[in-house]
This record gives sequence, C-alpha cells and structure tokens, in this order.
Amino acid sequence: MNQQDKQKAFEEEEKRISETVSKIKHRIAVFSGKGGVGKTTVSVNLAYALKMEGYSVGILDADITGPNVAKMLGVDNDIIFLNEKMIPFEKFGAKMISMASLLKNGTPLIWRGPMRSKVINQFLADVEWDELDYLIADLPPGTGDEILTIAQQMKPDFAVVVTTPQDVSILDAERSVNMAKELKIPYIGIVENMAGFICPRCGAVVELFGAGGGEKLSQQYNIPLLGSVPIDLDARILGDAGKPIVLEKPECEVSKSFKSIADLIHAQHYEAPTIKKP
Repeated sequence: MNQQDKQKAFEEEEKRISETVSKIKHRIAVFSGKGGVGKTTVSVNLAYALKMEGYSVGILDADITGPNVAKMLGVDNDIIFLNEKMIPFEKFGAKMISMASLLKNGTPLIWRGPMRSKVINQFLADVEWDELDYLIADLPPGTGDEILTIAQQMKPDFAVVVTTPQDVSILDAERSVNMAKELKIPYIGIVENMAGFICPRCGAVVELFGAGGGEKLSQQYNIPLLGSVPIDLDARILGDAGKPIVLEKPECEVSKSFKSIADLIHAQHYEAPTIKKP
C-alpha cells in the first residue's frame, strides 16, 4: 500500500469513527493509575447500573493486552463479522466488545502501542454499536497510548478515575486525574473502590486498605468523589462467574454504591449542581 492509499484508508477510518461517535450520547472513560484497583469491576457494574435505569449501554474493553470484560460477563464466543462490521455481544441487555474474543485463553498479546491503538480505532470504526445513551471504555492502567487514542477518537465527556483508599494508589490516581485534565475531558470524578471489607458474618466493616484517600484526592483537585464501593466477597465470586453484582444482588451495599455513582454521572448531563467541572 503506497502513501496515498494509506492516507485514504486513514481518512475513511476517521470518517467511520466520527459516524460511530455521533450516535452515542455520552461517552465515559474509566481510568486507573495502577492495576489491581478494580477498574473493570467498576466499568462493568457502572454500565449495568445505568442499564437498570433504562439507558442503552455499551462497554468497550480498551485494555487490549489484558482484556477482562468478557470474563466478567461470561462471554467466551468468537466475534461475528457481518458486512465488514463486527457485531458486539449482547449480555444482560448491554453491548460489549473485547479483544478477549479474538484470542485463545492465555495467549499473550505482545504488541507495541500503535498496534494496540489501531485495535481501539477498529472497535470504534468497525463495530455496529448503533445508537447508545452511554458507551463506557474500560482503559488499561497507566497513561499510555490507548488512553490517548480513546481521548482523541471516542472524545469522552466524563473520566471516572478508580482508586483504592491507600496512599500508593492515590499517588497513581493523581496522574490519571492530571492526564484527564490535560486531555480536556469536560468532567472528572473519582470512585474509591475497596473502601472497607464487609464481614459476611457480622456485617462489620474492616478498612483493609485504609480510609479517606478518595475524599482527600477529591478535595485536593476540587473534583467530585462519586462514591466509595466496599469490598464484598460476592462481587468477586459473581464477577468470576460472569454475573455483575448489581444484577444479582441489587440491594447489597456494593450495588447501592454503583447505583448512586450512576445517578451522579447521569445528573451531570443535565447540569445538576452535584457535579462540577474540574
């Protein structure tokens, strides 16, 4: 392919991405400064909390080298292609696309940044998302190429930064907050995950990872703390079984936290005073 053909292909892809984005009312990017803070758990349960409120939702697994969304939804089928378009999976009423559906279990994806970004472009340009109220992108940890690609192409209007209460996680979350600001994402909010362990026997809360880190970060950067999500063993058990806890146990404290977070995010789109621009 010569340079002219490459430029034409690039322009055609950009046009398809623009058409996709134009059909999606709201786009949320879920960040984390480090791995292991439960970013995918937040992404999936936030998506279904919004779905339970009657909104049409899609989940884009943008963690190309460590895709986990498919596992958390119990999807192990191959992607279907129709008329040169990828058909997203529909699970529990929400749409989803993930690199996991293109890989055999345990296969490492040893790609440089541009290749990973290319896949994200294809997930935006060549997936039949149709019209959605919300598209949630589950990003890889850190501040790498994939985050830049999502910011430039998906044009998120909300960044959700996931952290745990402990200081080392807050330190990394600061980088994600500042990156979201540099990328000029209009609204930024913090979700403090693993905020205390709920004992399944006595109901007592044990602060395994400390307390107050999310609130401290919120005050430091003058951005809202959307909510604190406690540790619940069932969240892990159900996630491994491909069942979001907000659907399976809608009245538990974890589910209530996700519903509250979803309500605050949705309120932003109607200029409610509870959410302020950073």
